[in-house]
Amino acid sequence: MWVGDQNATRGATAGSVLSILSAMSDRFFHLFETPVGPCAIAWGPDGLLAVRLPATEGADLPSRMRKAVPGAEPGEPTGEAAAAIAGIRALLAGDKRDLLEIRLDMAATGPFDLAVYAIARAIPPGRTLTYGEVAKRMPLHVLGDMQPHTVPRAVGQALGRNPWPIVVPCHRVMAAGGGTGGFSAPGGVDTKLTLLRIEGAVVPAQQLGLF
Repeated sequence: MWVGDQNATRGATAGSVLSILSAMSDRFFHLFETPVGPCAIAWGPDGLLAVRLPATEGADLPSRMRKAVPGAEPGEPTGEAAAAIAGIRALLAGDKRDLLEIRLDMAATGPFDLAVYAIARAIPPGRTLTYGEVAKRMPLHVLGDMQPHTVPRAVGQALGRNPWPIVVPCHRVMAAGGGTGGFSAPGGVDTKLTLLRIEGAVVPAQQLGLF
């Protein structure tokens, strides 16, 4: 057999293995372009499993998706996944979408985080709440014995764990007194402020120089 034939055989075999793995998996991810750069989603039978914003320089977006969703394989989005991508693209292009139609797989999410994410998803594009305001809207049954002064910090920690940035719009939650608060996605606060600007939100005057 010629070397070229051997290489072609190896390539065909590798492609066959990838096809088999994809067929066996029920978790997939897909990278797509948006006005702010390449993003990615991962999904399964019960909805979106993760969303990732554009990576910082040198970061590997496919590797980040595989780390976020073990066992996920590259896939072509259809149905709900394709609709989710269209909605995210539209929002990042300036269309004030709330993305509430996007179904999320929250099977691994605890009750406190579920409550925080539900409140965050109810914030319309162009509006913001503070961590303290979110804390005051939390249902009492998920707070347990938490002291009131600890709840805003716990809200911030829950948003920092958010697997679905943009869809669960943690960027719309700000610190008190005009501060931005943190943002765990690549680019940090700069990314947060960019998203708020796209949505037409009023941002603190001292932050305008970042744009």
